[in-house]
Amino acid sequence: MGVIETLALGMGGAWASGINLYGTVVVLGMMDNFGLITLPPDLQILTSWWVLSFAVLFYLIEFVADKIPFVASLWDAIHTFIRIPAGALLAAGAMSGLDAGMGEDVQTVIALLIGGTVAAGSHFTKAGSRAAINTSPEPVTNTIASVTEDVAVFGALYTVAFHPVVFFVLFAVFVLLLIWLVPKIWRFI
Repeated sequence: MGVIETLALGMGGAWASGINLYGTVVVLGMMDNFGLITLPPDLQILTSWWVLSFAVLFYLIEFVADKIPFVASLWDAIHTFIRIPAGALLAAGAMSGLDAGMGEDVQTVIALLIGGTVAAGSHFTKAGSRAAINTSPEPVTNTIASVTEDVAVFGALYTVAFHPVVFFVLFAVFVLLLIWLVPKIWRFI
């Protein structure tokens, strides 16, 4: 895996895990198992059928929970403490195969910090927008938001694997959107 691909995997995995950790684990693990990508050594655990089985189970639970407004908000609140550290670990695991010339420990800490920040950005954008959506009395908006999030995660991971430069362009758009959107979302929290 080259530098661009490794960076895309780290940032993309962190970003996607902030929205849907279990879907991210399933997609990355299965893409490696089917030979579509080769995960770095520290992420090979994602290819374990045990890990994938639990990730699929939790993905299915989240898929249902995400459609029910109160349950979705509670799920997001709990997963604040799961998605962000997992995003940090995914970024650090992706960087394990890269020698950036700054020493392994320094590189790991930087990857953890950046990955955690990226995961936090996508997670709080999701949770904040969901808090705003949940004020709507009709149930359709929540379902549409949930499905859109899943499609965004799967699409992002596809671009990470097959079009990393496109991923970085989309990631830059996300960062700009985040800067614009955060003050608006904050009013609903």
